[in-house]
This record gives sequence, C-alpha cells and structure tokens, in this order.
Amino acid sequence: MQFSIIVVCLNAGDKLRQTVDSILAQFYTDYQIIVKDGGSTDGSLEKLPADERIVLYAQKDSGIYDAMNQAVQKAQGAYIIFMNCGDTFYDEKVLEKAAACAARETGEQPLVLYGDTYGAKNKVLIASPKQIDGSACYRNIPCHQSCFYAAQLCKEKPYDTRYRIRADYDHFLWCYYRAHARMVYLGTVVASYEGGGYSENKENKRRDKEEHDLITQEYMSAEELKRYRSMMLLTLAPLRTFLAENKLTAGVYHWLKARIS
Repeated sequence: MQFSIIVVCLNAGDKLRQTVDSILAQFYTDYQIIVKDGGSTDGSLEKLPADERIVLYAQKDSGIYDAMNQAVQKAQGAYIIFMNCGDTFYDEKVLEKAAACAARETGEQPLVLYGDTYGAKNKVLIASPKQIDGSACYRNIPCHQSCFYAAQLCKEKPYDTRYRIRADYDHFLWCYYRAHARMVYLGTVVASYEGGGYSENKENKRRDKEEHDLITQEYMSAEELKRYRSMMLLTLAPLRTFLAENKLTAGVYHWLKARIS
C-alpha cells in the first residue's frame, strides 16, 4: 500500500530538509514524497537528498491550498497526507502503523485514518477525539498533519481556495458529511506539529472565525449549530482555548483532555 506524502514549500530553508528527513526515516518504505515548490530562491531545494521516492514539482501557485491541489494531481498512493515544512512524523513507525490499520479495515467506504498530534510549540500531546461526530466536527477535528485521506477524497473534492485559513477544515467536513467517509482513529501519535503558522497569527483570528461560521453553515443544520454553540458556551470554550494554548497550562490541559475524551 503506497502513501503519497505532500510537502508544500516556498523558501522554507532548513525546515524542508527536516521534514523530508523525518519521512525518509520511516521503517515502512512504500511511499512517494511530493515536494511542491512555489518558486523557492533560498537554495533549500538543492539541499534535498537524492532519493528516487522524492518527486519535485515546481510550479507557481496562488497560495498553500492551490499548491496542495496541484500536488494531489501528482499523487499515486492509495492514501495522502500533508506535512508542512517544519513538521515531522512523531516516530519511525507512523507509516507502518497506518498501513496496518488500513489493511485491517473492510468495506466500500473511503477511509480517513487519523491520530493524535504532538504540539512542538508548547511541548504537549494534543489528543484527537476517538470518535468523529457532528460535535467533534464543529469544535475539535484532528490536526491536518495527523490525517491520512483515501486519495479519492482529495481528488474528488479539491481544497476550496476561497478559504485562506480553513480550506482543510472545509474538506474534512465534506469527507464526513458528503462523502460519508469512515473516520478511523489510529490510537497513536502521527505528527509533531511545529505550530505558529499563518492561521495562528493574531490578525487572522477574525478571518478564522468567519470561515468557521461559513463552513459549518454549509454542512450543518440550523438546529445543529444552535445546539453546538450553546454547548460551547456552557463548557466555557474561550477559557479552554486559552488553557490549551498557554505554555504554562497547555500540558496539564491536554493531559486531562486525553483522559476524559
């Protein structure tokens, strides 16, 4: 079973090599690495190791989601995962575990295999929900770097480039609500997420919320949205977000979350 691991980059410096090296360290070797470059001039591409599994695709794009869509068209694997430059696989057995899980699953539904994430920024384990339902889709989907998508899901539904921050969220909800993909929890940590990206900049918080509202209205009924918003208020969501992201409290928060989820 082959994986297509897509790494989108633009003048990523040493972070590109860091991510690629973590992929090449995997015990499971049936994969291709698609490095989609938007026109780097920093010499980072020249530092890539010589390996026949690395496919370099250089083409101008209009942003990260357009770049991801372009790379998907080059994917040959049965499953696709996206790794940002600076992100790494958590250990050398990640692909081996994902392949074994996919091999055990039966049925005609396309699969999304997902796991937990290590937040390198705050040095905490970020637990994903063990089951995906409407509530999880509203408030707590797995980190994008910890999801393996059946390739057909990415090829049938490209990322909507109208969204600058939440196109991956839109795609995940489409997989669940429209494609009726089966969400399978791997029970392991998949990726070490660097954090501090575009969506986490303060000036983009408002845009992030606006896109969240637009996307949830697309897939969820008014009754669902009312119920989930009330739930978020009752469970003190803003306070929980602060605790989850603050360096002093993040470790304890995610530790407790992992044990009660």
